Amino acid sequence: MSAPSNYAVVTTAVLRTTKRNWWLRMAAHTLFVLFGQIAATLLGRLYYNKGGKSVWLTALVETIGFPILIPFYLYFTPLTYHQSTDLNTSNPPSISILAAIYITLGALQSVTSILYSVGLFYLPLSTFSLICTTQLAFNAFFAFFLNAQKLTPLIVNSLVLLTISTVLLVLQSKDEENQVGVSRKKYLKLGFACSVVASALYSLGLSLTQLAFQKVLKGETFTMVLNMIIYQSLVASTVTIIALFVSGQWDDLHGDMANFELGKIMYLIIIICIAVSWQIATIGGVGLIFEVSSLFSNVINTLALPIIPILAVIIFREKMNGMKVIATVLAIWGFASYVYQHYLDESDNKNGIEGVDEVSQT
Repeated sequence: MSAPSNYAVVTTAVLRTTKRNWWLRMAAHTLFVLFGQIAATLLGRLYYNKGGKSVWLTALVETIGFPILIPFYLYFTPLTYHQSTDLNTSNPPSISILAAIYITLGALQSVTSILYSVGLFYLPLSTFSLICTTQLAFNAFFAFFLNAQKLTPLIVNSLVLLTISTVLLVLQSKDEENQVGVSRKKYLKLGFACSVVASALYSLGLSLTQLAFQKVLKGETFTMVLNMIIYQSLVASTVTIIALFVSGQWDDLHGDMANFELGKIMYLIIIICIAVSWQIATIGGVGLIFEVSSLFSNVINTLALPIIPILAVIIFREKMNGMKVIATVLAIWGFASYVYQHYLDESDNKNGIEGVDEVSQT
């Protein structure tokens, strides 16, 4: 075997630098997702606890903050223009296809946001967060059919654990007082059902987003991520605003603000902070989709969910009974199974790349 050539040495150095930059991007996207989701969810619960009642408004602020991304878009577009052009020279998607993607994903995001807002309104924060861990189970299902994701024993194990965790929450809900004093029947029908359906639609949206990047956009630039976020959020915000007017809650927003326990100024500050937090989480989530996969993006999203019940107990003094503790442990266990499976996949990919490098150096 001959000594490595200068080309091989340079190539190895470039690969190491590229990998380091990839991990830095991964770390940034992950922090964005965790901080954004935890902050937005806690602030949403604070809004309801202090007298806020508009589920349409809390759904709207999940997407309406997208204009703050426009300066980033204007800055990054010239920097990545040639890269985007090179990636799409073979068969660039038409305007009509792009419009169909953005409208479909935006409408889906709007419905998901509304259902999540209803679930958070009727459920304690800890219960709501644990139910939302079913995102992983739904995403594994959709990723299997749409993104060719394999269902390994570890993933199946985590799905079983997350299912058991959700069932335990249903069983203990009979003895749990909900946030707004409605009957248990309405509590289950609205709070639980809306949270589960929202988790399913959210996971479907992630898989469809990954499919769009793989089959249509065929590129991995930050500008493409911002395009996806901005246009999708524009559609989602438009749909939600229409629903806000049709429902008649637009006229009730002034009274909602006037009756808010912390005052009008804090009302506006909380709403603005929720909007900004969701945009931070969205940037990280979509970034993780094209860096890894929709499944991994959902894993990171779900990582915040077992943390939120702990913060709910500390900040909002919510009760954490034995059944809910068991459900939390099972949810964390299920998440750990997903992470370990991803670690094994990354190790296999790394070994394959190293094998190719050894062959190139001989």
